Amino acid sequence: MSEDKRKNDIDEGQDDGTTKESRRDFLKKMGVAAAVTTVAPAATAATTKAASIAEHLQTHFEMMSDSQKEAAIARLEKRYSEQFEKQVTVANTPAPDEVLFGYALNISKCIGCRRCVEACVRENNQSRDPAIQWIRVLQMERGNDTFELENWHKGSPSSSRIGDYGVQSGGHADKAVGISGHTDHYYEPEQVPEENAFYFPVQCQQCEDPACVRACPVQATYRDPNGIVVIDYNWCIGCRMCQLACPYWARRFNWSEPALPNEEMNPKTHYLGNRPRMRGVMEKCTFCLQRVRDGRYPACVEACPVGARKFGNLLDPESEVRKILATKKVFRFKEDFNTEPKFFYYMD
Repeated sequence: MSEDKRKNDIDEGQDDGTTKESRRDFLKKMGVAAAVTTVAPAATAATTKAASIAEHLQTHFEMMSDSQKEAAIARLEKRYSEQFEKQVTVANTPAPDEVLFGYALNISKCIGCRRCVEACVRENNQSRDPAIQWIRVLQMERGNDTFELENWHKGSPSSSRIGDYGVQSGGHADKAVGISGHTDHYYEPEQVPEENAFYFPVQCQQCEDPACVRACPVQATYRDPNGIVVIDYNWCIGCRMCQLACPYWARRFNWSEPALPNEEMNPKTHYLGNRPRMRGVMEKCTFCLQRVRDGRYPACVEACPVGARKFGNLLDPESEVRKILATKKVFRFKEDFNTEPKFFYYMD
């Protein structure tokens, strides 16, 4: 989608052109009322209040002029630097041309160590309490039992009026064969990988036809030119419609003010990426947008100790991710939803 068309779509709204205007009118009224009724006890508090009102009244990031973006970023850098007691930068690095980011994950190598989760939390300034994690690793049972003669006659019930081989189920009904459909999100073993365990990491699939984007009533979430689905946190109204629409459980909602210790806060942020969020807004994986727009790998790719995670440009035939698509047994998670994920799973 071109820049002009995106701006026109956002300006006009999805349906009748009232979405943006009604939202801004509401926020403007609330902001003015707060300014009139609240008197700051000190000059610094008054300045902070004025900056907060300006932040709430700013337009969609894609609709801002360059000067408006600079002012919005300056406000954020000032607020974050004061809040976390360190120098915080908020970048606005543009999307590189002729790049469509894609991800490939080798599930036959994943050992379930969750180092990708830990690296993601540190890099992307996720809340520590309550804990928010953009990546979840599912543990499933890898069944190794085979069909055996001794279980042939051990049906359930063990006998009946019409025979002794089980009327309701056969003797192998409770034996796991292959990968079990039962998943455990919160496994806590002493050591990984566990015997007979299989691991399946899930995060935002960065869909080409994202259901979350269609569901957002104010277009706070949208695809950037590189195919990454981003969120303008200041434009999000917290309705959670995107969360409901996503079939991958990839979006997180801040029910309370995120708890991010000063010493753990990553000060190198991007407006559409890992800058600190606030209560009442959604957040999700962005392929570490603040890193990939600077030519670096996502944090989870670098953290994986077994090299199970691969990342690259889907438009480049020589990229590692394209070679994987051409040579490996590849599938996409929940492909029947027709969201066209750019996150691929494969096995050796």
